[in-house]
Amino acid sequence: MSSPEWSRYMRDELEVPMEPGEISAAVVARIERRYRERVPLLPHAVEAVRSAADRWRLGLASSANRPLIDLVLELTDLGAAFATTVSSEEVERGKPAPDVYLEAARRLGLDPARCAAVEDSTNGLRSASAAGMRVIAIPNPEFPPSQDALRLAEAALGSLAELAPALERMA
Repeated sequence: MSSPEWSRYMRDELEVPMEPGEISAAVVARIERRYRERVPLLPHAVEAVRSAADRWRLGLASSANRPLIDLVLELTDLGAAFATTVSSEEVERGKPAPDVYLEAARRLGLDPARCAAVEDSTNGLRSASAAGMRVIAIPNPEFPPSQDALRLAEAALGSLAELAPALERMA
């Protein structure tokens, strides 16, 4: 879900006694403090992004809030690797809807069918597939995607270290 969606859910369904905007801001502030201590990147993430950016224009389509996207890109020095970034809070519907991927492709000026998406989550795999993109799964072992979502991927890799060769094969 996007932050507006999950913060409304927390207020309405979980009865958190705050307005959705307050819930979202409190969560972002807490995550920001943790990220400033340690950015939780998957192994080989920095190298994989830089390698891909050497060959292709990259877009980032994330369920994270805009301030967190910007913070991670700043702390990892990866901001210049992306031609565009999109937060699901900037589109109508969050993942698993395709909106965030469709917006990233639009900003890149590309037909989604010409794009490849790299995902690690069930909703991310569903979102990229629904957008009509070629999907590469790199399952996060701590939060593995469902088997039905994994079947949507054209390739499933064991780690981000395998990404560059997989992208070359798809090109």
